[in-house]
Amino acid sequence: MHDADAFAQDWEAGWNSHDLDAIMRHYRDDIVFRSKKAVSLTRRGEIRGLAELRGYWAAALERQPDLRFRVRDVFEGYEMMVISYTNHRGVLAAETLYFDDAGMVFQAAACHRSERV
Repeated sequence: MHDADAFAQDWEAGWNSHDLDAIMRHYRDDIVFRSKKAVSLTRRGEIRGLAELRGYWAAALERQPDLRFRVRDVFEGYEMMVISYTNHRGVLAAETLYFDDAGMVFQAAACHRSERV
């Protein structure tokens, strides 16, 4: 497995730079990504494939030009990790990433703290 802390730092830097190539380089062509936030842009919570994911994230970045993430914690598992972070609005979130043998993400999911909390 890769260095989880280094991955999280690179993940944060990619998002904060809004550089889609830097963000996308971690994901396989057949990535499956799940997020409740995707529903507002895609009308569904599951995105399949690199091209579709890139399109979704490009639209999300365009809608939020001030988007920034700050990694709060990193949790390591077997061929997986969880990155907890806050966004530019102070919302706590977590991203779970599953890795293949080559260190590429083939499945990921984002969860955000409920605004009711």
